[in-house]
Amino acid sequence: EFPHIHLAVYRHTFCGEKTILMPTTTLTPPPYSEELKVEFPAEHVLLLTFNRPKSLNAMTPRMTEELRNVLDWFEVEPQLWCFLIPNLNSAQWNNDQQQDKTDEQERIARDVHGFGSLSRRQSRKPIIAAVRGGAYGGGMEILLNCDFVVAAEDAKFALPEVKRGVLAVQGGEPPLPPRVSRLQQIPLQPPFADRASELLLLGRTIDAVDAQMRFGFVNQIVPPGRVLETALAVAQEIIANSPDAVQSTKEGLLLSQKHNFGDMLRAHLASAATTRVYKGQNIKVRCVV
Repeated sequence: EFPHIHLAVYRHTFCGEKTILMPTTTLTPPPYSEELKVEFPAEHVLLLTFNRPKSLNAMTPRMTEELRNVLDWFEVEPQLWCFLIPNLNSAQWNNDQQQDKTDEQERIARDVHGFGSLSRRQSRKPIIAAVRGGAYGGGMEILLNCDFVVAAEDAKFALPEVKRGVLAVQGGEPPLPPRVSRLQQIPLQPPFADRASELLLLGRTIDAVDAQMRFGFVNQIVPPGRVLETALAVAQEIIANSPDAVQSTKEGLLLSQKHNFGDMLRAHLASAATTRVYKGQNIKVRCVV
C-alpha cells in the first residue's frame, strides 16, 4: 500500500531545466472512518479509496459526509494538486440506509456536489479515475465528472438506473450527451445523441473500447494490472506542470460548459485562478519549455 497520512510532501519549483524540491508541512486531512482510505502515493497527489468491500462499496450517509469533508479540504490544501479515485466499480447508494423515497428529490437537490460528493463537484484540480472491473450507476456518474479516465481492458460501464426505476440525475444525464457530441466535433444531434440514450434509456452495459471510441469518456485502456500505475503516471505528468496554470485551465473548462465563448473568456480572465497565473509566483518561477 501507499504511505498513509503522515507523508512529508515536497513542492516542485521549476527554473529552466532545474527542479528544486522544497520541503513543506505534513498533510493532515479531516477525520474519517474505516469506510475510506486516504493515501498520498506521490507528492501533490491524493488517492481516495472506498473501503466497504463486504457491502460492494455501497455509499452511506457517513461515507458521503466524510468524502465531502476530505474533498473540501483537498480543494483548499495548497500542497495537493491532483486527485485519484481507483474503485468505482460498485459505488452505489446503500438503499438499506437511505431515507424514505419521498425525501429522494430533496436529498438530491441538497447534495450540491452530487453522488458521493463527487459526481457534480466543480473542482479546479484535476480528478483521475482508475477503473478496474467497471463503473456502474453512481460510480459511473462520478466517472463522468472526472478529467481523465484510465480503464482496464475488461472494464464494463453502465447507467442501469432506468432498470431499477430511478434516475441518473446525480451526474449521468447532464454530462453524457455533451461528451458524445464533443467526440464527434459537431453540434449535438441525432444519431449522436442516441448514443447517450443507449446508456441512459436502455440501461445498456458497454465495454472499455466502446467507452473510448464511441462515447469518448475513457482516455486510456491498459491491462488490468497496470490501471493504477498508469493513472498515477498521468497524475505525475499533470503535477509536472504549473499548478496555477493547470487549475486556471481547469476552471476555464468548467466555465465553457456553462457559458458561450465570450462570457466564458471574460469570466475566466477575471477569475482568481487566472490572476495567480499572471500576477503570482507562477509567472516569476516557472518551467521553461
